[in-house]
Amino acid sequence: MAPKLEIKSVNKSFKRTRALSDVSLTLRENEFVSLVGVSGCGKSTLLSIVAGLLDYDEGDILVDGAPMTGPGLDRGVVFQSYTLLPWLTARKNIEFALKAAGHKGAECRRIADEHLALVRLAKFADSYPHELSGGMKQRVAIARALSYRPKVLLMDEPFGALDAMTRHEMQTLLTRVWEQHKLTVLFVTHDVEEAVYLSDRIVAMTVGPGRIKTEFKVDLPRPRTQEIISTPEFMALQKRVLATIREDLVSDEA
Repeated sequence: MAPKLEIKSVNKSFKRTRALSDVSLTLRENEFVSLVGVSGCGKSTLLSIVAGLLDYDEGDILVDGAPMTGPGLDRGVVFQSYTLLPWLTARKNIEFALKAAGHKGAECRRIADEHLALVRLAKFADSYPHELSGGMKQRVAIARALSYRPKVLLMDEPFGALDAMTRHEMQTLLTRVWEQHKLTVLFVTHDVEEAVYLSDRIVAMTVGPGRIKTEFKVDLPRPRTQEIISTPEFMALQKRVLATIREDLVSDEA
């Protein structure tokens, strides 16, 4: 099967600082891959490049074998900030994205309502962002990103601003949505427990400049629930990933 997303030898510099060096990564169809690493290793930079929001110096990025040339509807993006339009209701925020994708009136409403139900917000379709909690806003953002059926979903620490309980609820929701509507996900997080819980594969990056250091396959059964976090297999993998990241922290302090 051909890769869904290919990142080939990508390099990126900011003025005199090299942010990414020869980064290559391939994601298969319906694969959930998390990027982890110390702050400054280039996780968010790489995701912004794949989203088409940031230029890069060298390399190639392909989606379904076609070169990526900028932002596009083949990639949905969810950031830590909710990026909802405050003057539009939850439903209208989703319809706004659908209209940009070429959908028409009644079809926009049907698809928007379908995706609000998917993230369990059907009762809040007519609520404005200021009337929603942080977790609810992020659910609208996820519903909006999924509504136009992107080939790849890009998520940059989407639950980083949430409290611990809401964060766990959102992880469970995302797992359920991904298992029902298989799609390729590239997920940036600083939370190793979150990466192990969500992913098929974890890619650790190293800093100075950002490079791919190593990968971990997550051989944990699906569907997953929060109970899996306390299993020996889960904790062993989490410990291995943390040890890899700590190696960079120790080298920075040396």
